[in-house]
Amino acid sequence: MFEQTVMDKAALERFIDTEFTQVKGDFAVEEIIPDGVVVRLLTQEKHLRPGGTVSGPSMFGLVDVGMYFAVLSRIGPVALTVTTSCAIDFMRKPEAGRDLICTARLLKLGRSLAVGECHLRSEGHEQVVARASLTYAIPPKRPENVG
Repeated sequence: MFEQTVMDKAALERFIDTEFTQVKGDFAVEEIIPDGVVVRLLTQEKHLRPGGTVSGPSMFGLVDVGMYFAVLSRIGPVALTVTTSCAIDFMRKPEAGRDLICTARLLKLGRSLAVGECHLRSEGHEQVVARASLTYAIPPKRPENVG
């Protein structure tokens, strides 16, 4: 559906481990799909909030990383690709004892903007717990913009 994949699962995980060490070990790429990626939040105590659920900031982080990976999987390691817009709807309480799974799908991939949508589910469940739409700015191709 979109351009050929230029970063595979291993390349995406290496990229985040070297470029974004502050979240190293929080996320795992499950698979590359025709229009995006599937990413897992390896839910830990630090991701939880009172009430036995995954926190909103942790869910936002997952959709942001998921869409970032969807874009990078198609354009390559362009570290300066940035989020310009995100709207998230929290629909159900995710279970604290389960990882969250994000399916991030590209809706449009242009030269300077990418638009996509993410659905979050608790591992083992089909019901969507959150939905987000995101837009990313892709910097002009210059040597210093390549990760």
